[in-house]
Amino acid sequence: MGKAQRKPAKSRGEQIQDAEREAARQRLLAQAEADRIPVDETTRAVPDRRRRDRG
Repeated sequence: MGKAQRKPAKSRGEQIQDAEREAARQRLLAQAEADRIPVDETTRAVPDRRRRDRG
């Protein structure tokens, strides 16, 4: 156990999969940003104003 464990180099297929996964991640992030509604364009929730007992 004294020897350091080295990770084997990634195969070409694994490198391609990693690149495709990262590209898909970037596409999802770009789509989410495009779909995001800016805070200025949203309305603030108004609490439900129920009749209060006056007594």
